[in-house]
Amino acid sequence: MADTHDMPRSEWKSYFERMTKAHDGGTVTIEVLDMDFGDGLEAEGMPFIYIEYDPKDDDLVVAAGARDGRFPVALRHIVEHPQRILVDRIDGAGDEEDAIGVVGQDGSPTIVTIRS
Repeated sequence: MADTHDMPRSEWKSYFERMTKAHDGGTVTIEVLDMDFGDGLEAEGMPFIYIEYDPKDDDLVVAAGARDGRFPVALRHIVEHPQRILVDRIDGAGDEEDAIGVVGQDGSPTIVTIRS
């Protein structure tokens, strides 16, 4: 069952801190949707490190990789000046999954899916 809602900016920092703890040891997929260059996967099923909102720089950062020998380097995906964040929580069959839609300042969306 999905529960999609628009996340108020005042809750972004604390929400992503909780999400990082909840999905420790999980995997992440990062999909960038771009009108000029087309849609593309930046990461698929990589080890999840963290997701955070930095209010000082007004950036959303997702980090993946660097958990084992298969992914020795960390990838950091940054959305500068996010305008809107939508969260979709999906529970089912023992798996927990969060899908986050982030609209950047330029209007291009990024979809981040984190699985426990």
